[in-house]
Amino acid sequence: MEGIQSNGVAWSVLDLATVLEGKTPADTFPNSLRLAQLAERLGYTRYWLAEHHNMVGVASSATSILIGYIAGGTQHIRVGSGGIMLPNHAPLAVAEQFGTLASLYPQRIDLGLGRAPGTDQVTARALRGENMHASHNFPGDIQKLQRFFSADNSSAQVRAIPGEGLDIPIWILGSSTDSAMLAAALGLPYAFASHFAPTHFTQAIELYRKNFRPSQWLQQPYVMACVNVVAADTDEQARYLMTSLLQFFMGVVTGERRRLPEPVENMDAMWNDQLEAAVNHMLAYSFVGSPARLEEELFSFLQQTGVQEIMATAHIYNQEARLHSYELFAQVIQNLQQRL
Repeated sequence: MEGIQSNGVAWSVLDLATVLEGKTPADTFPNSLRLAQLAERLGYTRYWLAEHHNMVGVASSATSILIGYIAGGTQHIRVGSGGIMLPNHAPLAVAEQFGTLASLYPQRIDLGLGRAPGTDQVTARALRGENMHASHNFPGDIQKLQRFFSADNSSAQVRAIPGEGLDIPIWILGSSTDSAMLAAALGLPYAFASHFAPTHFTQAIELYRKNFRPSQWLQQPYVMACVNVVAADTDEQARYLMTSLLQFFMGVVTGERRRLPEPVENMDAMWNDQLEAAVNHMLAYSFVGSPARLEEELFSFLQQTGVQEIMATAHIYNQEARLHSYELFAQVIQNLQQRL
């Protein structure tokens, strides 16, 4: 499968096209491209964008369009979806969109697929209409996609043009044991959303590995973990930058969605013990600090989980600090390659 690394640990980027407080999506997209270009120079494996809807702080709703924008502004880094929420779309439409992307940018496009709506239930109904129970069709819809991409589909009545016969790697994304079992049964790589849903992470990846069935796409199980990474020159600087993400997730917990706010010196006056505990639980897999701290914490994480790839997401308000965080993270992973 294209883009699967057999040795060492790979490192990649997840971008939600986060909108900063006081800014607009028009300001956001050039920031994403600038980060992707830096990631390419630093040796990151892939740059994924996530589908979300009806969120003022997230501008990646038209995911396939943004993938084209990022791929068009880079040269060789893999670009893809982390993920496309397949029940929101007809499989044929997804096949045609990603077939178009893969035709424009050969051997560079990944298709990560999720089951959730990527939004609230009211917005999900607006997206899905009468197809509100499409999540139950998720396994079958994945197989439809695989048929559309297959060269053997050339004699079918319905064909994906472009898309047919193209090598477009499909990944299963998830945050539960159900997604793990599905990825295992289909013999596909598995990406876990541990950056906001840590509860079932360990159990899910164990089940995936135990039940994995080799396929024409993948012979051995492959696990990617998405985690929050906020790196800075000092632990104190990193903790300060992290307060933007803490405030952002306060909005997730309370339902009061907002754009990514500026960091603050102290969070104590902003939340109570219950809200703090809820946010910290969701962000359990967050690596925050100086390179030395991150290296030790990530070394322990990799030893415990054995994941083949870490996808880092960094909700940092200051864009220079965000770029620097990804620079430091790349250095940390390169150092870890020598220890693993």
